[in-house]
Amino acid sequence: MSAQSHFPYTDKELSWLAFNERVLQEAADPSVPVIERVRFLGIYSNNQDEFFRVRVADVRRQILIDESKGGGEQARALLAAINAKVLALQTKFDDIYLQLIHDLARRNIFLVNEKQLSQEQGKWLKRHFRERIRRHIVPLIVDPHTELARSLNDGTTYLVAGIRKGERITYCLLEVPTLQVPRFVQLPAEGSKKRKTLILLDNIIRHCLEEVFTGFFDFDAVECFSIKLTRDAGYDLSDEIEMSLLEKMSSGLKQRLTAEPVSFVYDREMPRHMLEMLQDNLSIAGIDSMIPGGRYHCFRDFIGFPNPGRAYLENPKIAPMRSRQFSEYANTFAAIRAGDILLYYPYHTFNHVTEMLRQAAFDPAVRSIKINIYRVAKHSQIVHSLIEAVKNGKEVSVVVELQARFDEEANIEWAKFLTDHGVRINFGIPTLKIHSKLILIKRLEQGQLKHYAHIGTGNFHEKTAKIYTDFALFTCHEEICSEVDNVFEFIEHSYKKFKFNHLLVSPNDARRKLYSLIDREIQNQLAGKSSGITLKINNLADKGLIKRLYDASRNGVKIRLLIRGMCSLQPGVKGVSDNITAISVVDRFLEHPRIMVFNNGGNPRVFLSSADWMTRNIDKRIEVGCPIYQPELKQLILDILDLQFKDTTKARVLDKQQRNHYVKRGNRKKIRSQIAIYDYLFDYEKRLTLKAPGLWTPK
Repeated sequence: MSAQSHFPYTDKELSWLAFNERVLQEAADPSVPVIERVRFLGIYSNNQDEFFRVRVADVRRQILIDESKGGGEQARALLAAINAKVLALQTKFDDIYLQLIHDLARRNIFLVNEKQLSQEQGKWLKRHFRERIRRHIVPLIVDPHTELARSLNDGTTYLVAGIRKGERITYCLLEVPTLQVPRFVQLPAEGSKKRKTLILLDNIIRHCLEEVFTGFFDFDAVECFSIKLTRDAGYDLSDEIEMSLLEKMSSGLKQRLTAEPVSFVYDREMPRHMLEMLQDNLSIAGIDSMIPGGRYHCFRDFIGFPNPGRAYLENPKIAPMRSRQFSEYANTFAAIRAGDILLYYPYHTFNHVTEMLRQAAFDPAVRSIKINIYRVAKHSQIVHSLIEAVKNGKEVSVVVELQARFDEEANIEWAKFLTDHGVRINFGIPTLKIHSKLILIKRLEQGQLKHYAHIGTGNFHEKTAKIYTDFALFTCHEEICSEVDNVFEFIEHSYKKFKFNHLLVSPNDARRKLYSLIDREIQNQLAGKSSGITLKINNLADKGLIKRLYDASRNGVKIRLLIRGMCSLQPGVKGVSDNITAISVVDRFLEHPRIMVFNNGGNPRVFLSSADWMTRNIDKRIEVGCPIYQPELKQLILDILDLQFKDTTKARVLDKQQRNHYVKRGNRKKIRSQIAIYDYLFDYEKRLTLKAPGLWTPK
């Protein structure tokens, strides 16, 4: 419990580590295909890198701020707790990795190091090194003038070589060039064709290490050990009035390249003299996190671990289904006029979104397109359609969020690219991140402008739509579309005042409306009416909303929480949260939707939203929540949520101890909700029929 809180509250950083432990559980789960388990190690590692770059960096900055005021004890205690948990997880990680190497070998897949090569494999690798890898290796010699802290790239694996001649040691650092060549190399088959042998790029370099230095150094021996440095991902935006936001962001990103280190992972077998040299040269202070690890770092590359074996070693492909509501009509707009459409990715294909924009790009009736861009794919069909729309004389406005964490550089380039092609770019409000997922298309029909809107929980990103679960609503509801238009107006003219009767808009009115919705459930419960709250969100950390949920629980309102990531609320605390239960589902798809259900006296109010229940999302970002009015679509969401709360395979109980115990199955049917939802939606699509104009219902 945080000392600052007067009610049960788990520090969000520790809760986040509990979430990543659930990811690590997937890597340890023998029921998960072995290749997928290896990839979960990569996901865990990538998450952990981001955690240090963002959250640990925040704690570190808080220590410095507090110490300047004579304090800092609380932040230091939090950092100590973080480091203790990280070290415990690192031990688990190393054990799971060793077990996975064994499990891969049982399936004739061998991940070998440079000491396990046959003579022929060694010769082949030396040729491969000279032809493919050596050109990317430029050693960095450490001398009294070397500034390693300014020279090392964030999150990159380096091999630290000690070149020994007698008693003298020269140190060099070699970057493992994973951006230029694959991290995993499959060696030619020897003997049984069933045997597949892979080697890491790191170990190829180790195998050829003497070749790197021969002719340049006189040495008796060379030894090397791996390290990885993680930097503070924050940056300060200049207050120079004459600088545009684009220029400020570009300057801020340059700061990130040389930002202070927040974690330093090193091979625990590294000799002390080498470790002390690095610590001294990198000026690693006591508040930085030094993490002893295994032989390899930068495990995020394991997300792309290849499958050289049989198909059953990874998850079977799940073909995304087409929406019958879209397929039955000549174009997207006719389908939406027939009734609101709700898609759930990746079970439904994301192609319906790209097709909507493709059609809008050349449809003679379309007059304008507005869209938010937060994250998009590297080769984006959406961006292509927007440019084609400009060529066809459409008015195209794109809100580009330059501060999308770790996508800032890509979004700067997209902004320049779109501007060069005649798209009208708006960077929004510098002090508010724009996280809403909106499209608004205006179309001339019978002499009147008709509005069509997309309101979603996920990004317009073709790649992540295949692995993230997200809802998307397509509607031409006149008042909702008008309010979506007002959100775009607010982004461009923040000084204007807008009233939203349907949408929940952060920071405009979302907090007030959410408080009101919770209070209504309390009133209904006290009046003897039906009450209850169900939330499916990524993160729950806002103290005001948590306190309101505690108030509801104390008054008898039953609350169900489905939280993927951070949950600072503590369920099951006597007299505070007795009526709150919480679970988390971690499986092959990343659970990403934000859904809110308020019982409302037996007539549920259902909302989808782009916003998590964190202070930044409620008060410091532009986010949009939308009510679901069509009864059939409401029921669709309720049924999907019920399947997730019935999960007896991948659901973990969230408790105040953060133990991550799996939900006990007991005598209940075995349900894996992500598979059950696909089956449910497949059957739902088959049963859909048009009962009357504008009313699609299942048979």
